[in-house]
Amino acid sequence: MLFQRLQRELLNELEAILQYWAMHMPDNRYGGFYGRIDENNYVVQGAPKGAVLNARICWTFAAAHRIRPNKEWLALSQRAYHYLNRFFIDPVYGGVCWTVDHTGRPLDTKKQVYAIAFVLYACAAYYRASEDEQALTDAWSLYQQLEQYCLDQEYGGYGEAWSREWGRLDDLRLSKKDANEAKSMNTHLHVLEAYAALYQCRPDPRLKQSIVSLLNLFDQHIIDRATGHLHLFFAANWELRSSTISYGHDIEAGWLLLEAATITGDAGLVEIFRRRAVKLTNAALRGMDADGGLWYEYEPSTQHLVQEKHWWPQAEALVGLFNAWQVTLDESYLQQVLATWKFIQQKIKDKVHGEWFWGVDANGLPLPNQDKAGLWKCPYHNGRACIELLERIQTGIVHTPVAS
Repeated sequence: MLFQRLQRELLNELEAILQYWAMHMPDNRYGGFYGRIDENNYVVQGAPKGAVLNARICWTFAAAHRIRPNKEWLALSQRAYHYLNRFFIDPVYGGVCWTVDHTGRPLDTKKQVYAIAFVLYACAAYYRASEDEQALTDAWSLYQQLEQYCLDQEYGGYGEAWSREWGRLDDLRLSKKDANEAKSMNTHLHVLEAYAALYQCRPDPRLKQSIVSLLNLFDQHIIDRATGHLHLFFAANWELRSSTISYGHDIEAGWLLLEAATITGDAGLVEIFRRRAVKLTNAALRGMDADGGLWYEYEPSTQHLVQEKHWWPQAEALVGLFNAWQVTLDESYLQQVLATWKFIQQKIKDKVHGEWFWGVDANGLPLPNQDKAGLWKCPYHNGRACIELLERIQTGIVHTPVAS
């Protein structure tokens, strides 16, 4: 009964999220989707359109269609893919640009590896949903370009950003809040996620080796063996350049790394990352509040906790906790899933306008002046959480338990 109820609630939530995006975001004048909806639920006319936003829209509708076929969802994924193909993928130098203006003209043409990974991820998902060979061709081309231009042949891993012509940049940051360093956990996590998705479409041995190399980098450099937290920023040679803890990334990485290892079919890697998944999840739980909400970040050097609960760590907590329960069969993880789901329903979901708030403060009040949709606020985290849990409940997959 528990799983039946949760399954029903998750499906209802997925449909509500996608209905919001289907109703409010398509730009019927200039094509694709609007670039921003503000905190008051108004479309911001003329807002730039981002590669990450469009890729995540494409991925979400394609992934939802794959588990529950729906012609409207497939059509919206197709709309996003065609816009990515026409306006974001660079036909001259390859890769993708960061933003275009509201009419589709290039705005910021830098090549951020994070954005390229998400467009690759979207193309792979759209191919699985539609069997459109051009989408697979695009995804494979982006993989080859990342390997050609962005792979660090000396130290391993991938750089952060390049100019349109693949030249060096001084500012490599993904956003203003990020450190300007040569390598980041976040970029590597989503390159891995994209490569694993592509491998499901095209199980090429070169691609498999790229995935294995990324998993090994996480194990050797990014996961702190002592604390279980992720390190966030690095020099080119993997010298650590940060100490901040991101609880949402910890719990997201736990299940994503195990999923990537499982996709390779390498039993040894699967065993390693089953254990890493539990360790990362337990580390993230240090940021879990009594109300079921996951705090945003913590800086150990100053003992400063960012007392905000953003939408995406709550979504990732659902999947990470459910994954930890599947791996260990420890019921406490499952109970925490339910607590976090209740917190989302009570505090994060916008019951008036739809979708989820950006987040809430320590008093449970919505954070002011934050987008409902925008360059970073997408249907990917919350939509994916619903999709992942629906698939996991439906298949009923559990693993041989490991100690938590």
